[in-house]
Amino acid sequence: MEFIYRGKKVYYEVHGKGDPLMMLNGIMMSTASWTPFLKDLTKSNQVILIDFLDQGQSDPYLENYNHQLHVDMLDAFINHLGLENISLFGISYGGEIAIQYALQHQEKVEKLLLFNTTASTSYWLEEVGNGWNHVSSDPLAYYYLTIPYIYSPMFYTEKREWIEERKKVLVEEIFANKEFIQRMKRLTNSSAHYNVEKDISKIKIPTLIVGCQYDFITPYKEQEKLHQELENSELIYIPNCGHASMYEKPELFLSLLLGYTNTNHTLTIKA
Repeated sequence: MEFIYRGKKVYYEVHGKGDPLMMLNGIMMSTASWTPFLKDLTKSNQVILIDFLDQGQSDPYLENYNHQLHVDMLDAFINHLGLENISLFGISYGGEIAIQYALQHQEKVEKLLLFNTTASTSYWLEEVGNGWNHVSSDPLAYYYLTIPYIYSPMFYTEKREWIEERKKVLVEEIFANKEFIQRMKRLTNSSAHYNVEKDISKIKIPTLIVGCQYDFITPYKEQEKLHQELENSELIYIPNCGHASMYEKPELFLSLLLGYTNTNHTLTIKA
């Protein structure tokens, strides 16, 4: 389905019935990334998938922009669907948008779920993005500078056959696509000045924060900082896992996501 925002088509999908759970993609992801998870995700929830502008099947956005473009689009989209009290999930880039949406529209979010997410783009992470952009004209170099760091060393080695098949598709088809690369450069640049560290404590809604031992993109210390600032948060540490937690630990990923989303947080335990 399509939603029009600022004259641009935004692609989205709605699956299942129940309490709404909106999923916000990581920077290289799209709605299609969640297809293997839909059977489990829709058992108890209405799952809403959306591609940001410059992502997946949504239109490109040819001007320079920052995260506020996505936050404003997301609010218009949520109003378009008439949604209230959603559970808002975001991983990595999507988590950054989720944080900012919650800060600006806290009354519309019942629960916040942040996987492999940070409150700011550090100088180090900004330089990583600059490195991606610098080699973006070379599909193989772009692969080597992005993909190996998304996974833990163990997963990358143990799943070599799967990785090699994915490498072939990424290098020969996706990273060789000039439009995709231009989209990625704009998405990457949009994070350059992201920083909500001074405001993040204003979020008071129940929040699940998940970090991983071998996350080289958004290290676990970043999730610890989020937990320290969010008074109604829970922090989960996943050992032996990298940045792409949903692919490395799919069963655990689903258990954490659905368990937190569908738990009544007003429960009281009597001795």
